[in-house]
Amino acid sequence: MATRSPKPNSAETLAFRDVLEKNTGWNIGFALLMAVSFYLFVRWGLNYIAPDASVPLFLLSSLFGLFMAFNIGGNDVANSFGTSVGAGTLTIKQALLIAAVFEVSGAVIAGGEVTATVRSGIVDLDAIALQPEDFMYIMMSSLLAAAIWLLFASKRGYPVSTTHSIVGGIVGAAVMVGFATGADDALEMVQWGEIGQIVISWVLSPLLGGFVSYVMYRWIKKHILQFNDAADEALAALAQRRQRHLMEHRRAFEVLSGLQRMAYTEALERDEKQVKTGDYKLDELESDYFRELELIDREARKIDSHRALETWVPALASFGALVIGSMLIFKGLSNLNLGLTAEMQFGILAMVTLGAWMATSILVRLLKRKSLQRSTFLVFSWMQVFTASAFAFSHGSNDIANAIGPFVAILDVLRTGNLEDMAVVPTAALVTFGVALVVGLWFTGRNVIRTVGTSLTKMHPSSGFAAELSAAMVVMAASVLGLPVSSTHILIGAVLGIGVVNKAANWKLMKSIGITWVVTLPAVSILSAIIVIALRFVF
Repeated sequence: MATRSPKPNSAETLAFRDVLEKNTGWNIGFALLMAVSFYLFVRWGLNYIAPDASVPLFLLSSLFGLFMAFNIGGNDVANSFGTSVGAGTLTIKQALLIAAVFEVSGAVIAGGEVTATVRSGIVDLDAIALQPEDFMYIMMSSLLAAAIWLLFASKRGYPVSTTHSIVGGIVGAAVMVGFATGADDALEMVQWGEIGQIVISWVLSPLLGGFVSYVMYRWIKKHILQFNDAADEALAALAQRRQRHLMEHRRAFEVLSGLQRMAYTEALERDEKQVKTGDYKLDELESDYFRELELIDREARKIDSHRALETWVPALASFGALVIGSMLIFKGLSNLNLGLTAEMQFGILAMVTLGAWMATSILVRLLKRKSLQRSTFLVFSWMQVFTASAFAFSHGSNDIANAIGPFVAILDVLRTGNLEDMAVVPTAALVTFGVALVVGLWFTGRNVIRTVGTSLTKMHPSSGFAAELSAAMVVMAASVLGLPVSSTHILIGAVLGIGVVNKAANWKLMKSIGITWVVTLPAVSILSAIIVIALRFVF
């Protein structure tokens, strides 16, 4: 049986209609927001860095860092909201509003008070005698190169890993500085084992995301969507039967004599009053008309069209709340020292899970007055908004580090004049970079949203919810197991898993995206190497 979409209108028309609208006011508003944020940040920063620090380097590094955050918004944040917008659950402007609240909140609340200064990890910068100025050039080059690559990918509509981009930038710039300073072991700075893990993630991440998404959506389709389709068809058949019964009754009534019509009308009136009381038996009804209607109603009650929603959706919602809650506690809020014991964490998760089950159960019951397809669309839409919001908070608290980590390392050198292992992350930087994320989503995020939401496969609230929840499950499991994965690649794999279930995956587009994934690290490395040479020459 072909499964119809539970969505009552065109996702692509709903999601992207504001692309066709005149958004001049919005464009001016976001441009002014970014300009004012940059101005206030510069004023703050000039008082934060040392008096003898290079102001041109501070201004340039601030521009590069915010440009990187801007493009993370246009690619990574857009990737996160693509399923919600493509499913018609949110318009781009609604997604922007959620991103503004949850992305910035995640960055400010849980973005971290301190961060490593990227002196080790993918590249061991301690392997050479690195001067503070060269360290800043490496970080600046990696930010600019990664940002340019993300902008290119966003314009093409290709979701790529911002982590891999910044890693490629640091590798290329560091190795080039090593050669430029005459280091004999410049290539030995690169932790090739870490590069190997990135290569593994190209395959592992989409496979895991696709497998979990395939299993979850196939289950939802079988136990909820296909049941709903069968129930809808049965109810439609009963509706036609009611219509035929009414027409047959009218024709039979017309051939009755006047006295017969009067007697039958009185019987109909008595039956109608009896039916309204709700307390009657079939053999107590006098007219064939109401007896046949009662038989049809009994068949409709046996169908129990909302049974699948009432049975499975609260369970899905509570499971999703458990996964998303775990992601927020163990990943999104991991940078905060909340002092929660294991018992307190599990208690919070238990309350969140129970609350989701109760709230969804009530919602499903309230929706019984609406059509089955509309009820399905609404309940999955609400759950998808919840997962998208949680993803936004977690993204703001974690992936903002791809822009703010290298920048804060530069800022710390400008403030202290030394290379430190750890650096304080100022709140002003978190807020400004959070604003840049949202502005980037508005100006450059549409193509990536379209790719994730409609081009790879058509999304609906049920499939979008399955993709987002599956991606969250894989991210959490990979974090626990220490597997080398990319959240971007996982979500794309999850979207493809939906396409496989529906036999509608765009493999041609996925091939182009896959090539971009592979090219990301070497392309950004080369670009960053060129930029760092230019910076060393200019300064």
